[in-house]
Amino acid sequence: MSHIYKILAMLLMFITAHASADFYADLAFHHAPIHYQDTDSTNYPAEYITAIDYDSDWISNNNWDNLGDGLWPATVYYSVVESCSHYFIIYAFFHPRDWVDTPFDGEHENDLEGALFIVRKNGNTYGAMEGMITVFHSDFYSFVPNGSPLTNGNENIDGSVTFTFYEGSNRARTAQEAKGHGLKAWPYINNFTGASNQDGVIYYPSRGTGETPSSGNDRSVKYQLVNIFEPNGFWQQALHEASMTSAMSSTFHAWGTFKGNNSGGCGGGAIFASCNSNSANAPWGWNDGNDGASYRGEFALHPTNLVDHYFNGVGNFSHRYINNRYAQDLQNAGFNSSYKPQGWSDSLDLNTLYTRLTHSCP
Repeated sequence: MSHIYKILAMLLMFITAHASADFYADLAFHHAPIHYQDTDSTNYPAEYITAIDYDSDWISNNNWDNLGDGLWPATVYYSVVESCSHYFIIYAFFHPRDWVDTPFDGEHENDLEGALFIVRKNGNTYGAMEGMITVFHSDFYSFVPNGSPLTNGNENIDGSVTFTFYEGSNRARTAQEAKGHGLKAWPYINNFTGASNQDGVIYYPSRGTGETPSSGNDRSVKYQLVNIFEPNGFWQQALHEASMTSAMSSTFHAWGTFKGNNSGGCGGGAIFASCNSNSANAPWGWNDGNDGASYRGEFALHPTNLVDHYFNGVGNFSHRYINNRYAQDLQNAGFNSSYKPQGWSDSLDLNTLYTRLTHSCP
């Protein structure tokens, strides 16, 4: 009889996990942003957002080389971490190249930057967005919508979130610069705000497959949403390589850092330009190096600490996670404070993170 109970319990866990994944997909679509991408006519395809394995492999040090004509579907990665009081949704935008066209500048293979949406559970199905933190190279910027309770914390708020109604919900607008692809809330990337005399692509979320821009001046391109946690996907690749040396791995040089080299012409974008190897990061490697007691990787792994550091006025704010696949999967894989992935930041203690995991809320 006990054997039957175990089978029933496992079946219940399986059904619950799938129900959560379906809800998180709906949640991510509901809040998915309208995205403004500045483009540079020197190389339009290098500005198009796409999948990390757009060239049909997880080898990241050939992504610069395989750029081609940019005829691949627009893709945005997402993940959802749930605390007792909030949802934390990452939207991540990948470009095969971070490139330059000015002398004495640096470029590198692979580029992934994104935003963390802070969504309070307020009794409505999909909650209410209270703010966002964005990745702009090696700095984070914070933005809040009108009426948000969030105020300046250890970092000052950098601007306002604005919305456009599309496909059933008011959607925040995000924007990325050309070439380096730093990300902020719209309209804080001034070179492309959608004006007719500016080069750029405007991306809209879709529940289906992504589209390819017709040019660097396409004002309506649908992007597909891809779960970071999907089977055999981005996160699974990171876990697979977590204990490997760089020489053994395909995608990551070290934990949270993509492999990248100078093949394919990287470093040739301008006179005296340089190519920097292994310079792009995944969400669990994102870091603002001068924002005090906020640590590398918290953007994905421990968002409650990041948000509580950046903002005051958080109100009823739980640090307990009822669903944090990043932490749960690392724990299930046997990693802890004594046995860490290759290149793990010692500032973020795994055992302490695991104490935040819970199965229920007060």
